[in-house]
Amino acid sequence: MKFVDEARIHVKAGDGGNGCVSFRRERFVPRGGPDGGDGGKGGDVILQADAQLSTLLDLTYPKQFRAPKGTHGKGKNQTGRDGENLVIRIPVGTLVRDDESEEVLQDLLFDGQRFLAAEGGRCGRGNARFATATNRTPRRAEKGEKGQERWLRLELKLLADVGLIGYPNVGKSTLLSKITSARPKIADYPFTTLTPNLGVVEREEDQPFVVADIPGLIEGASHGAGLGLTFLRHVERTRLLIHLLDISEGSSRNPVNDFHALNHELNAYHPSLQKKTQIVALNKIDIPSDRERAVSFENQFEKMGHRLYKISSKTGEGLEVLMEAVSQALKSILDQKDGR
Repeated sequence: MKFVDEARIHVKAGDGGNGCVSFRRERFVPRGGPDGGDGGKGGDVILQADAQLSTLLDLTYPKQFRAPKGTHGKGKNQTGRDGENLVIRIPVGTLVRDDESEEVLQDLLFDGQRFLAAEGGRCGRGNARFATATNRTPRRAEKGEKGQERWLRLELKLLADVGLIGYPNVGKSTLLSKITSARPKIADYPFTTLTPNLGVVEREEDQPFVVADIPGLIEGASHGAGLGLTFLRHVERTRLLIHLLDISEGSSRNPVNDFHALNHELNAYHPSLQKKTQIVALNKIDIPSDRERAVSFENQFEKMGHRLYKISSKTGEGLEVLMEAVSQALKSILDQKDGR
């Protein structure tokens, strides 16, 4: 299934039904009086979060969503039928904005949460409602009100405990496949991952946690370079980041420079991202010469206040120690949130 994390839709609630002008006319019932019924209320348009969905693909076409109108009132005090509500299912983690003002209207964060996107029009009253002691034969009724309509912009931000970030081809997808049951596409060329992938890490003594493999970031990502603006939003909801760096000699990358460059992009996109807890992992140490080079970088990161976890996503070396550090860090973050 194609991953789509943005959609622009037009929602139109149903119009209210008109009230009826009618008079009771039956044999042997003189002066029956007004009996025009009210119209029905227009249907609402409701957005509902659904944990079974993972993309906004279904909302890219059609973009117009209309709830049914309320029916008109009838004689004999018959009230029109209300229009049925239109419920649009969207993934959990979707942010709803007004497309014109860009105001955030709702953030749908849990399964089953609802947001009234457009309210149906109020029904019109029939002439029976306007009868008084001085006006026993009212010949007026109200028209139903128009339902609300507007353009909305939906932005899906994946809900994950841990985000995997790093330059393209540093081994994020391989790492995700080793620590979870997820099977992302893996290849030896940059930008293999074009959509975020999710996996669940399950450990015997610890709570399971969700890891998101964020597509590779590069310098200038905060201004749209590479896939930056498309997927940086998915980092916002994570509690913790695993910053994966490449030590392999053939990559011609400098882990320290890469670390600073991507943190600059996180800060440029939103300052709160750089403040997230980061665990730094140096990948691809399975070759002896690369293992020796890792020692000098380990000292440099210690001076910056970061413990450097040396791992090999390919062979699995160091992954248990890394996952233990991630579990403990998540516990600490949750304890601080709960005020413990």
